[in-house]
Order: sequence, then structure tokens, then C-alpha cells
Amino acid sequence: MSSDNPEISDLIVDFDPESLARLPVSQAAVVERFQRLGNRRAARVVANMPAKDGFLDAQAVDRLLIRVHWEMQRLAEEFHHGRRLRELLLPGIHVLRMRGIGAPIRVVDVGCGTGYAIRWLAMHGALGDDVELIGADYNPALVHEAERLAAIERLRCRFVTANVFRLRQPGHVLFTTGVVHHFRGESLVDFFSEHNRSGAQAFFHSDFQPTPLAPLASWFFHVLRMRTALARHDGVLSVVRAYSAQQLLDAARRGAPGFLCGTYGSRIWNTPMPRVFHTLVGIRPELREGFLDALGWRRHRMGDIR
Repeated sequence: MSSDNPEISDLIVDFDPESLARLPVSQAAVVERFQRLGNRRAARVVANMPAKDGFLDAQAVDRLLIRVHWEMQRLAEEFHHGRRLRELLLPGIHVLRMRGIGAPIRVVDVGCGTGYAIRWLAMHGALGDDVELIGADYNPALVHEAERLAAIERLRCRFVTANVFRLRQPGHVLFTTGVVHHFRGESLVDFFSEHNRSGAQAFFHSDFQPTPLAPLASWFFHVLRMRTALARHDGVLSVVRAYSAQQLLDAARRGAPGFLCGTYGSRIWNTPMPRVFHTLVGIRPELREGFLDALGWRRHRMGDIR
């Protein structure tokens, strides 16, 4: 697998970036692209998907993506992702309160999928009654599943089918999980440019941390824990495509010069051993000292933020 290869999930759905209307996806075109790239495994997965008149069956694709997101939730649970996210959100929200940001303080999950992170925060985060938790995604099927699960769990949060940077009331804090590696080349810089133009005050983007052994470890984990061929393929490729801390910092500082940036939680305790995930942190300059103070004893996990 090469970092230049797209993931299956990147190609089997397509939305108009302005209207968010669902666009048809040619099964043959996707299969041919993977064959040209030499990725026969991905080509087989797509070739076996249901299609109508040569186009991938949108409902079947959505059912598969929902199932894949259920499997991804297992990964987030086993790596305690909700707790790590809360470690950053609590001091971030605290410093916004101290700076006089009025309620509600909007915390938005960009590309929320079926909403695990938002639902975990609504259930366990204890972020405060003045915080509004919002999940946003382009795919209405994933948003509807997030809404269904939140209703069953009786959680105080909401989900929208929307471009986060076009919301009528922009988020104060934006975060993602396993999303930034989907932006390749200059599109990653463009992604951060949207943050710079928005009303966001902070962002926290968590993704896999690339190491020499990470692809093998990811393959072993996905073989043991995942049941769908798409999840096994894309899960391993996600690690291969993941950006280093320096690559993320370079792109963020180019695209979002209005933020100070650093990485958080790259190492296990005080050892040189890398964590599976690391988090790119961006914060407006006037919030820097208050944010670092609010981190408390966890401040040592925060790299140089500048």
C-alpha cells in the first residue's frame, strides 16, 4: 500500500461541495482506478458492491459505511479516544469562558460519521451546560444514524448534514478524529485555511501517528477486530497515509497563520515510545497562556505551541 493511494471510502461516495447533493459514482471507473494503481484488493471490494445501471447502489454503500463506522467505534473505545479528547476540550472551553465567550460555546466534530465522539462527550464529558455539542457530516445516512443512536441514549447533542465552515453559527472549537489524512497535498493547507477564515478559536485534530511498525500493528489489529473488507483495507491504509507531526504543523502554520500550533500526546508518559494517536492543537494567540495553565499537570504532554 502506498500513501498516494486513495481509500475505498474516499471513492465510493461523492457529494457536490456547495449543495452537498449526492452524486452518482461509476462502479467501473472506481474499479479501473484501483487497478491502475495496482491495488487489486480494493478493486475486488468495489467490484463486489451492489450496483444499478453501472453506478454503485447508494443505499447499499450507506449501509456498508454505517457498519464500518460501528467497527471504527470499537477502535475509539479500545484506545480511550473520548478521554483524550476531553483532556483538551476542558482547558480549551475553560479559557474561552475566561475570555468572555458567551453561551453557548459550540464544540463541533468535523466529519462526525455516526457521532461516537460527540455522543461520548455528551454522556461522559461533563463539559458544562453552556456547551453545545454538534456533529457535522456530508453524508445524511451517517448523520441519521448518529441522531438515532443519540435519541436511544437520550443525549443532549445534535447532528447536521452540513459543511462546518458554512454553518450560520460557526463553531468555537472544532475537532476531528482520523480525518486529516484524507486531505492530500495542498488540500490539507486549504482545510486549515478554512479554520483561519472561520470564527473558530481552537481546533484539535487527532489522527494516527506514523511509525515504522504502525502499518504492521494496524494490519494485525484490523484482522483481529474488524469484520468488513472495507474496514480492514482502509484501516491499514489510513495508517500508511497518516502525516507526521511536522507535516501537520507545516500545513497548519501555512494555512492558518492566525493560530498557534503544536502537537499533543505524542509519547507514552515520559518515555520515547509513540502513542497510536497524536493530536494537532491550534489555538488563537490570546488564548495560549490560559490554555497551557488550564492543562495543569498534563502540560508536559503539549509540544511547543507557536
